[in-house]
Parts: sequence; structure tokens; C-alpha cells
Amino acid sequence: MDRITAMRVYVETAERGSLSAAALQEGMSRAMASRYLASMEQWAGARLMHRSTRRLSLTAAGQQMLGLCREMLAVSTQVDQLAAESEDAPQGQLRITSSSIFSQTQLAPAVMDFLARYPKAFVDLQALDRTVNLIEERIDLAIRITAELDPNLIARRIGTCRSAICAAPAYLRGREVPKQARDLASHICLRYAYYGQSVWQFMHQGESVVVPVQGNFSTNDSATLRRAALAGGGIAMLPTFAIDEDLREGRLLPLLSDHEVADMGIHAVYTSRQHQSVLMRTMIDFLAQRFDDGVKPKLL
Repeated sequence: MDRITAMRVYVETAERGSLSAAALQEGMSRAMASRYLASMEQWAGARLMHRSTRRLSLTAAGQQMLGLCREMLAVSTQVDQLAAESEDAPQGQLRITSSSIFSQTQLAPAVMDFLARYPKAFVDLQALDRTVNLIEERIDLAIRITAELDPNLIARRIGTCRSAICAAPAYLRGREVPKQARDLASHICLRYAYYGQSVWQFMHQGESVVVPVQGNFSTNDSATLRRAALAGGGIAMLPTFAIDEDLREGRLLPLLSDHEVADMGIHAVYTSRQHQSVLMRTMIDFLAQRFDDGVKPKLL
């Protein structure tokens, strides 16, 4: 874990006598602040605080550690100020994670443009199709696409992801093309494990339509779902950024174009609202501009 952040959490907790107050000050959840505090005690090799239901108090080792942390944080601030004065351009390393398909089709090109603009920056992009614990895996920034973001996360919405219903010509050959959402109930539907596993939701002529779907295949990876659709396995709901070229070239055919699939948000998720590096702030602003509805071209 980041020891500078851990020291800030520790000092705030000691000065305020409350872990919740420290977490609020640092812009993070109480659980995350508790993990930082535990890492401080592990680092010190001693118990630093007495915990009660009402208030936290310092042990003798905790009092000594408090003074040391204040001195180290003061030095850290001076170093940051010196770096800012000597170089305004973003620099340093940033570890980012996102799903494989979004990383491949959208995030990697965006990062290349960012690095061309800021050549002193270094980005380590982790394409992972699972939820990542940012602290444990030392991730600075996660890009997550979801309709329902965990309210406990610290995040900024940076764009909108739209989806489409589609199928390969091979699947539709010899079958009746669905004209209404309810027609999907009689088709094989390829399902995404994290969304719409048993029901798909639409808006049609101002009304909400919920349709139960069934099929013999599901996956937790949008890229795999796309491949299954291209193979003629059934009808799929896929993000438009992943299938734009397939639709243009006729490998996949759009279905139910007059039915609107619920949008999902593209979110930048990070560990703290405060004490962000120049590199982090610049990257988030850059991605927000790139994926904003009014700026991003046709795909999102």
C-alpha cells in the first residue's frame, strides 16, 4: 500500500480521534481508511492505537510514530512542490485497468494519444475482466463500464456506453427476424454474465419493456460474447464500440433498432479525491474529454 497515503490517514485519525472523520477528510471509504491504518501498524510492528466504540487513542508507540509521520509528510510535501516547480508537464507512472475489450478497442488508442502529448509519462495498462481491488493490486485508476456503480466507490463519470442488439447472418438464416422485443423470447440469446443474464430491458415508444431471454451460452467477457455472435450462436446485446466495424461490414446485423437499450456509464474509479498527482488528474480529464458525448465520435 502507498505509505504516504497511509501516513496521512494515520495523522488525520490521530488528530481527529475518529477513523470515519479521517476517511471523510481523505475522500475515501471508512473500510479503506481502516486498511491503511492496519498497514501502518504492520509497518511499525506495533499497535499504534487503542480502539473503543467512542474514540481512538494513541499508544506510546503511536505517539512516537505520529511525530515521525508529521516530519515525513512535511518532507513529502516539499518534494512535491519542488517537482511541480521544476516540471509542470505530467510525468511518472500510472497503473490503469479496464476490461479486455475496452482496453483493446478504446483505451489503448487513447493512452497512445496521451503519451504522445506527455512523453515523460509511463502507463501500465492491465486488461482484466474482473473487479480489481485498487489498493491490494496497486492500481491507480480503473475504468469501469456499468449501469449501477457501487455508491461506496470514489469515481467520476467520464462518458456513456451504448449497446445494440445484433446477430450474424448465419444465425438469422431460416429464422424469423425479431420485430418486437417480445420476439426475443423465442430466440437463442447469448448472454453477458454481469448484465442481463435472464432479462433484457428496453425503452420503446416511451415505455419500458422487460423481456425474459434464454440461451445455452453466457460469458463474463464481451470480446468472447462478440466472437460467439460472429460464429452464429445467437442474438447478443453488445457495446457499440466493440461491434461498429462488424455492423458496417455486415458481419453482424442490427436488430430492434427502434428499441432503445439502457445506456451504461463509463467511470474512472480511484482511491482518493485528494492528493492526486498531476498525472492522474490530467489523465482523467483527458479521458473525460475523449469519451464525452459531445466530443467522442460515433462509437460511444
